Amino acid sequence: MNQYLLYLIIVVVTVASPGPGVILTLSNAIRHGVKAALSGVVGIAMGILIIAVISASSLGVLLSTSALAFMVIKYIGAAYLIYLGVKLWRSAVMNLESETSNKVSKIPQYGKRFKEGFLITLLNPKPIFFFMSLFPQFINHQQSYFLQFTILTLTFSSVIIIVHTSYALAANSIKGWLSSPKGSKAVNRVGGSVFVLFGFGLASSQR
Repeated sequence: MNQYLLYLIIVVVTVASPGPGVILTLSNAIRHGVKAALSGVVGIAMGILIIAVISASSLGVLLSTSALAFMVIKYIGAAYLIYLGVKLWRSAVMNLESETSNKVSKIPQYGKRFKEGFLITLLNPKPIFFFMSLFPQFINHQQSYFLQFTILTLTFSSVIIIVHTSYALAANSIKGWLSSPKGSKAVNRVGGSVFVLFGFGLASSQR
């Protein structure tokens, strides 16, 4: 495998850059706590694993050559981002006391956060083209393709978990500062607005 360290640097910078996944992790950590946020992070990582497999398959070629297939996935993903934005914008302000005391109600939250992270990643066709253009640069064709592909993919998913966990811990550390109704409302408004902007940005993007 060629220049693994360079690949790792590119992945860290890419994952750490602000995007829908980062905003989702920060929002979940502030609103629901680190454990719920980590469920979303695992969903994002699983979505990336599937996208990487798609990128290496004939389906990736289809999406890169078919304008219709790309458009369908793009608009579904954009609609989902806008839906999350509107949902967050309209969410009730946080009540930290009730959220921390009612542990039973938190259990279904983990599944919801996982689904959001998974879908927010899987319904964005952009990573497919990212992988299709990035992976060939770091694969030695004289060595096992499957082994190199597995290493590159698992590296990307592992970096997602590490970086997003760091984001979640950092956001959770200022959760108390944002626990007032005014601060909670600001989190909902800012996070919701960013999701909507990402949604319209994805809808207007080209391949």
